[in-house]
Amino acid sequence: MPLSHPANRRDIHTRTIDVRGFARDDGLFDVEARLIDRKPFDFWRIAQPTATPAGEPLHDISIRLTLDKALTVRAIEASSDTTPFGICKEAEATLAPLIGERIVSGWSSKVKSLLRGNRSCTHLMEMLITIATPALQGIRGLARERKLDDTKLGAGKLDSCYAYSSERAVIKMHWPEHYREPQSSRAVGDVEPSPLHPDQTEKVKS
Repeated sequence: MPLSHPANRRDIHTRTIDVRGFARDDGLFDVEARLIDRKPFDFWRIAQPTATPAGEPLHDISIRLTLDKALTVRAIEASSDTTPFGICKEAEATLAPLIGERIVSGWSSKVKSLLRGNRSCTHLMEMLITIATPALQGIRGLARERKLDDTKLGAGKLDSCYAYSSERAVIKMHWPEHYREPQSSRAVGDVEPSPLHPDQTEKVKS
């Protein structure tokens, strides 16, 4: 178990978000997300004559984004199968303004500006923010199926996360031309990586 042993506690809520990417035969890509909320006890909701039984979904909402290779949204579809109110399904139509937008830097801000508050459904907005990284990993990751090229640092990778910081050992080892000395004598938590690329390390282990 990766986390420390927890204090005595009881389960009160579970949310699962499943995101999957698909390469279509027509050259486009579908990225689908499904959000499900459940509680381990009977749950009473406004305007419902009976309680939602324990384990039954409180929310069951799905989104499909169709993207091209440039990560431009070509089509968007949503399905609100379980929601607090019937009117919630009307929010599916509020996603159309995202057609033509690209999943690039600023995507989260764009989604929030178009869908925040009473403009749309909060859960749809959250899913569209979550879906961005899996979409990038899925579409750009197809290159790894054919060839692993460690000689180039992908666009936007530098300083995009902790490991890809220009002050850390991953950059120093694989792309030294982008490395710069940290402000302190050593970046906190920085450790020397394996001399093999992580993907190559996995092959060796297998």
